[in-house]
Amino acid sequence: MESNSPIIIRHAQPEDAPSVFQLIQELAEYERAPEEVINSPEQMLRDGFPETAWFGCLVAEHQGQVVGMALWYLRYSTWKGVCMYLEDLYVQPAFRRQGTGKALFLSLKERAEKKQCRRLVWQVLDWNEPAIRFYAQLGSHFDKGWWNGFLDLNVDA
Repeated sequence: MESNSPIIIRHAQPEDAPSVFQLIQELAEYERAPEEVINSPEQMLRDGFPETAWFGCLVAEHQGQVVGMALWYLRYSTWKGVCMYLEDLYVQPAFRRQGTGKALFLSLKERAEKKQCRRLVWQVLDWNEPAIRFYAQLGSHFDKGWWNGFLDLNVDA
């Protein structure tokens, strides 16, 4: 990355859906689960960009190219109230260790604070040491006392 070409953090626009989806696929490869991705750019357009969007997304842009993203949504905690859930934060390898991920995360934190969210929540794989160190350096806490539960549902998109 050239030092005279800064990273721009901005809200994703509908035309960013294919680039964001590409980053999601790259993340799935990194997390050793590419076969788990059943979403599509078209589905993301339907779910993330109308007035009643299911998710929000920030992108990191370098010279007109989307090189990172933070995809989030609001959730409600019976104990805390409104929380923001960071579904995925991903930065392409060539743009890591240059402040891109931190800029995305801090922009998302600022957004959560403006929305008066009580907590910013996410998950990290137990083997992903670089991500664990990244979040720890930002003052994050990890709760190893809860197991993640999920139930796949048989519905057509």
